[in-house]
Amino acid sequence: MNFRSKIILITCVVAISKALGATYDVGLGQALATPSDVAWETLAAGDTVRIHWQENPYHDKWVICRQGSEFMPITIIGIPGPNGERPIIDGNGATTRLALNYWGENRGVIKIGGASFPADTTPTHIIIDGLEIRGGRPPYGFTDDTGVIQSYSNNAAALYVEKGDQITIRNCVMQDCGNGLFVAANSSNVVVESNYIHGNGNAGSIYEHNSYTAAAGITFQYNRYGPLRSGAGGNNLKDRSAGTVIRYNWIEGGNRQLDLVDAEDSIELQQDSRYHSTFVYGNVLIEPADAGNRQIIHYGGDSGNEPGYRKGTLYLHHNTIVSTRSGRTTLLRLSTNDESADCRNNIIFVTETGNQLELLANAGALSLNNNWLKPGWVNSFDSAYSGSVTGAATCITGSDPGFINLNLQNFRLTAGSDAINAAAAPHSTTISNHNPVLEYEKFQRSKPRRPLDTPDLGAFEYSPYAAWRGEEFSADAENDLVSGENADPDGDQILNLFEFAFMLDPKSASAEAALLPDWAIEGENRYFAVKIKRRPAPTGLAYKTEVSEDLLTWWPGTVYTDTQAPTTTAYTTDASSVDWTRVRLNKTIDSATPAFIRIKVEYE
Repeated sequence: MNFRSKIILITCVVAISKALGATYDVGLGQALATPSDVAWETLAAGDTVRIHWQENPYHDKWVICRQGSEFMPITIIGIPGPNGERPIIDGNGATTRLALNYWGENRGVIKIGGASFPADTTPTHIIIDGLEIRGGRPPYGFTDDTGVIQSYSNNAAALYVEKGDQITIRNCVMQDCGNGLFVAANSSNVVVESNYIHGNGNAGSIYEHNSYTAAAGITFQYNRYGPLRSGAGGNNLKDRSAGTVIRYNWIEGGNRQLDLVDAEDSIELQQDSRYHSTFVYGNVLIEPADAGNRQIIHYGGDSGNEPGYRKGTLYLHHNTIVSTRSGRTTLLRLSTNDESADCRNNIIFVTETGNQLELLANAGALSLNNNWLKPGWVNSFDSAYSGSVTGAATCITGSDPGFINLNLQNFRLTAGSDAINAAAAPHSTTISNHNPVLEYEKFQRSKPRRPLDTPDLGAFEYSPYAAWRGEEFSADAENDLVSGENADPDGDQILNLFEFAFMLDPKSASAEAALLPDWAIEGENRYFAVKIKRRPAPTGLAYKTEVSEDLLTWWPGTVYTDTQAPTTTAYTTDASSVDWTRVRLNKTIDSATPAFIRIKVEYE
């Protein structure tokens, strides 16, 4: 019986191992030397290709035309170097595995979908993570799957998705290509997150972009978009999808930051019910000085086939939009009067005088609700203006929105900003699924959005800690190694979050402890207590006291927050004075039972 049990156990382990898929390690000292040694044509659900960083780039290109599943995706992941370097896939001089046979090799360095061998299919549940992909544009060339040398086309991409479903592109760098990312209209449910896409496009051409996408459902989040190649006239993020969500991104430069136009090649996308609603929120959009078109966002269409235009609503909310452009800036171009935009709770800042900002290029219906702008802005500079702007009276105006440091692009808010607690209620369409709950964090990250009261305008909630970082650290205010919550720049073993919480100097070693012992005397009774210098509200913090008799088990004590009065618990009582926050034990000093107090600092 025991022997049979062991046999059954071993069989189960083998079955589970097979179900989890195979792992292929690529790189110096690995089982496979280059990506071309991977059997891309036979990948199966659950398989993982791990491409390890090495000092020299990999000069390989390939197609992924296989299917994963929801719980067993096919994953291609870069294993970073000692300093976080991503492995580089360089299409310039790249070689294709001869066992592959696929068309459109000149369209991308890595391609998803569209092959003869492996047999053509719609790839599903594919994850590309942690690679730097570059070198896919003229005049660069490559060796194709027949051994013939070819050149890339102008519209070649670092990553070309010809078709696919449930595709995730994460934590990659895409640069020095015609298009950084290209997704064709036969694709669906695409997530583009935490990537750095920059330096793409072709000099003198308006047709290639940092990303150019069309899909049935696409979400862009936590990405950093930088300027295109010098002389390139393309847009930063150009999209022709149905179900477009653009949230929590940093998008800087380009002919336009966002070009959200018609699905010119797909009746299916035009007929998708999501085609008429586009959501843009929680982003930082930057129009640099004298870069490209003065329009920041274009919504509607550009093919000339107006019946196929989006003809819906752009929901534009809680974005921080900054133009340092000389002369005029245009916030929106809506293609026709059948396009509309609900614009609420944004900060829209131009470094020029307010009268250099127009809200609409010429057409469309723009509804304003509690946006911050400089005074003097105009509806349109166009003498043939046919659109409409409503809600002007709700706008909040001023000379300065209260950024921590405009020159350093720290667009978080200082304590005196008029944008704090100024948000209007969300639109009924966005309240369930598209109300911002996160914020972009430099770079390619996100963090929870924590309103202290009524939500604030713009992409960032006012954070007392972030404002303190700006005051204390200036140029290092967004450098987590210096001013982050867990950093200790003065080496006194007190982390910055506690320096902030207890009103200490983060740049000079503290002479006294953050938590001091004390006594509370009430009549004839004496109680052991601890006291702290607690920062005045608002802090966004909760100071939680806990009590123990053995330093192993801890019981909850009095809690101190911005908004709630401290309460007596079974173990502690508040004994604060004017100058100190102080908590005492409920047991007198005469008690024979030992007791210890500690204070935890957390965000509310």
